[in-house]
Amino acid sequence: MKIAIIGGGIGGLTTALALKQIGKEVVIYESASEIKPVGAGIVMANNAMQVFKKLGVCHKIEEAGCKISNIRITDAQLNTLSLADLTRFENKYNVYNVAIHRADLQKILANEIGFENIQLSKRLSGIDKGNEFKLTFEDGTVVHADVLIGADGINSVVRKQLFGTGNIRHTGQKCWRGVGKFDWFEKYNNEALEAWGKGKRFGFVKISDKNVYWYAVINESLMNDNVTITELFKEFHPKVVKIISGTPKAHIHFSDIIDLEPITNWSNGKACLIGDAAHATTPNMGQGACQAVEDAFVIGKLFAQDKSAEEVFSQYEKLRRTKAHFIVNTSWKIGELAHLENNAAIWFRNALVKITPDFFNEKQLDRVFDIEYNV
Repeated sequence: MKIAIIGGGIGGLTTALALKQIGKEVVIYESASEIKPVGAGIVMANNAMQVFKKLGVCHKIEEAGCKISNIRITDAQLNTLSLADLTRFENKYNVYNVAIHRADLQKILANEIGFENIQLSKRLSGIDKGNEFKLTFEDGTVVHADVLIGADGINSVVRKQLFGTGNIRHTGQKCWRGVGKFDWFEKYNNEALEAWGKGKRFGFVKISDKNVYWYAVINESLMNDNVTITELFKEFHPKVVKIISGTPKAHIHFSDIIDLEPITNWSNGKACLIGDAAHATTPNMGQGACQAVEDAFVIGKLFAQDKSAEEVFSQYEKLRRTKAHFIVNTSWKIGELAHLENNAAIWFRNALVKITPDFFNEKQLDRVFDIEYNV
């Protein structure tokens, strides 16, 4: 059985690794000319790290990144509103949340899979479905596969051609992401921090000894093309301005914050969608790539039971849909809450976050980090 995976992002790579380890013949077709970073840094949460532990790559990822034991929400002046201590989950699952550069994570996964199983510069243009899939790429290459997995992102060609679904939602928010080198971050070792302002927020986390990944998000209504990022965030704590101004412009990327309106159908015979192709989410819970990793985990476990591809994909969809949609919908609401512009509403929000009991946060994290599926 030849399995073709379209897309060499974290979801596609993890799925290939899970399938390779149970003896399946897998080839990844990636549109880019190289496995390269998108979005600079990423935090792989406890649920994803549990999967990587089962796949035998957990320690390599921990060594390449920074362990995160606290998640702190603050106001614009970095005064704490909420602190989530992750040590209970570290002890429960024996893994850490890890902040890492995407390029480093992708390199670890690609090396485990073997570059001979990854074909680059293969942008899918057409799919003919018969007893097998005939895949045509823009460079004229034609390949055949028995099973097709669409891991090709929010603008998935596989989803558009085989499923005909997918409504991309715009949040009305813009985002800058960057990586800079700083030597004054000892205070923030092992911590991810996000500051909430007025229609704006700023987050940062160490991803290596000196490298810091940061993101700045703003409501479109507050944008001004004639004003720099530093000026847009000048009312935040001086450290925020220092991080932005200290990052080379070449290391800063700009994008819209979007997601995929939840869809219920992720499988079609011997084809399925995973990751952003199936359930793209806003980044407010840090779960986009993590949910793709869970997809890979469930598909690998089901294929290990010698089920047919149709059975695997049908069960995978049923097992994963509720949690993935919970993440998408909750993340959307958090984004709305974090970007309030009314002063009274912001005061009430901050007060509410401060008095929210820790057990409520832990209850939600329990649901996010649990990867026990009845497979």
